[in-house]
This record gives sequence, structure tokens and C-alpha cells, in this order.
Amino acid sequence: MGSSNTALTDDDDDSATEFDNTATKTDCGSDSATETDEEFRNRYDTCLFTEGEKVLAYHSNFIYLAKVLKCEKRGTGWQYFVHYLGWKKNWDEWLGLDRIMKYTDENVQKKEALYKKLKEEKGEVGTPKGATSYVPLRNPKGVRGKKRKNDSICKDKQAVTSDSSEKLVNIHIPLTLKKQLIDDCEFITHLGKLVKLPRTPNVEDILKMYLDYRYKEDNMVSDSVIEIFKGIRAYFNKALPVILLYKSERQQYQYVITEDACPSTVYGAEHLLRLFVKLPELLMCADIEQETLMELQQKLADFLKFLQKNQNALFLSMYHVAGDVETSTNEHDN
Repeated sequence: MGSSNTALTDDDDDSATEFDNTATKTDCGSDSATETDEEFRNRYDTCLFTEGEKVLAYHSNFIYLAKVLKCEKRGTGWQYFVHYLGWKKNWDEWLGLDRIMKYTDENVQKKEALYKKLKEEKGEVGTPKGATSYVPLRNPKGVRGKKRKNDSICKDKQAVTSDSSEKLVNIHIPLTLKKQLIDDCEFITHLGKLVKLPRTPNVEDILKMYLDYRYKEDNMVSDSVIEIFKGIRAYFNKALPVILLYKSERQQYQYVITEDACPSTVYGAEHLLRLFVKLPELLMCADIEQETLMELQQKLADFLKFLQKNQNALFLSMYHVAGDVETSTNEHDN
């Protein structure tokens, strides 16, 4: 996701180079080259990776960062159970040497070059407007040959579907955050109170806190996650004055939002949470494939869990009388 004028909508958690030449084959649908007896013995007898090692792994034509969780010697040689960094555990899978390679500068360059080439070929079809590098993993389980055969059919079917119900993303808001939304509504519509602005932390602070949290958990933050949260920021700024304010908050908005300020630097978690109520219907207006929407749903669910975990620190427990807020704002401007 990047900046967009359309409407928008996050848990998961992240060789020796002589083997690299074989790593471009299997997952693209081609058979590996015939091995010599010596190559087979080397592959069978030598465990080239260790548990916990950071590696690069092929999946559906792309190369992803991964971590080796288990190593096991089987009839065809060593197999490695990997976790794709930044993805849910249900994508974890066993890989052979034809789909895994050492994390080296040379192989990272190969990853970036392959991504750039495939992105140009794909032309970003099926991603939100303004988005870059949001590439979902595909079908980690099941028969690979059958999946490859059906991939193009499924994509075509998803691209032409006009049934809006199929595109609806179900964003599950945790119970404690639902209560937060109810209290928010009660304070403003029944008690005549407002959130005192500007908020600390503001929306931009919160998004940065989440990306820092993901980095500590996975030792990296993928380009796709960064783009998603750039998109969240853009959607928030566009949606807030249109659909995220109660009527009694509009005057306050006029006081605090000037030409030099955008909502994400003034408002906080209370108003950001309201966006997640609206995202499913907003995303129905965006040109996004169903499969991409489902991956996006996982990232947004993870972000909501982060808000829930830090609820006491991020959300106000008490609001202020509307008159007090306006007076405070005027003093701040002066």
C-alpha cells in the first residue's frame, strides 16, 4: 500500500554458493539438472545449514528471507524446515537444496534482481494504487504441480470478479478494543466530551512504534509491511475529515488542522482505531485481488493485536469537556 485516493484497508510472527545454480529451478516448475554420483553423496552426507540460521528461500518464483527451524536427513538428502520471516507460521515448510541458499551479499543481490525483474513483468497488476513490493506467498501446503497448473486460472478468475462480497475483508477487532470504541462513542456523543489535541503519541508515532516492534521480533521489516503502513497513514489522513469524525468533533478539527498539519500528526489511537471499522467497506472500492486482500488482512490483524497489547499506553482513559479543548487549542496556537 502506498498513498491512494481510493478507499483502503495486520500476527505473525522471519552455502556455499556452488549450490546457488540449482536454486532457480524447482519452484518455477522445472526439474533440477541431473546430479553426478559425487554431487548426490555430497548433498546426502553434508548438512549445509544450521538451526536458527538466516537464509534465502525460493517460493512461487520469488526469493524470501527465512530462518531454518529444523534440519533432517532423508532418503533424498538433507531437508530444511524453514519459517519465512514476516509471515504466519502456516507458511512454514520443508525445503531441499534446490530452494534454499546462504544469506550472503551476492545472494541478496540475486534476490533483489529477481524481484525487480518479476515486478516489471507483473507491472504491479492487482495491487492497491501507489503500492510497491506487496508480494504474497502462495500455497505452502499441498501438491505443487497441481497448484502451478491452476495458478493462472485462479488469478484470471479473481481479476474479473465483480462480486463485492468476495472482496470484503473481515477485520477482527479484539474485544477490549471494541469496548474502547464504545467508550469513545459514549464520551463524545452522550457526554459531550472530546479527545484533547494534539495527541501524544500521534498516529505517525504509533505506526513507527509498530514497525520498530516488528523489527525487534523478526530482525527485519519487509518492504511490503512498510508500504502497507504508509498506506494506512495515507488512508487515515484522507478518511478522517470525511468519515472518522463525529459531528461534535468537526469544529475542533477546524481549529487544529492547518495547512501545515495533517491529521496523522495531530490525532492518536482513538481516531486511528475508528479507521479499522471502516476499512472493509473502503477496500471494496480498491482494485485489489482477493488473495492479496487476505494477506493484507493478516497484517492488519497483527497491528490490532499490537494496539490491544499496548492499550493502556496508547489510548486515553478520560476525555475533556469540549469547551476546555477549544480553549486549550487556542492558547496553543497563540
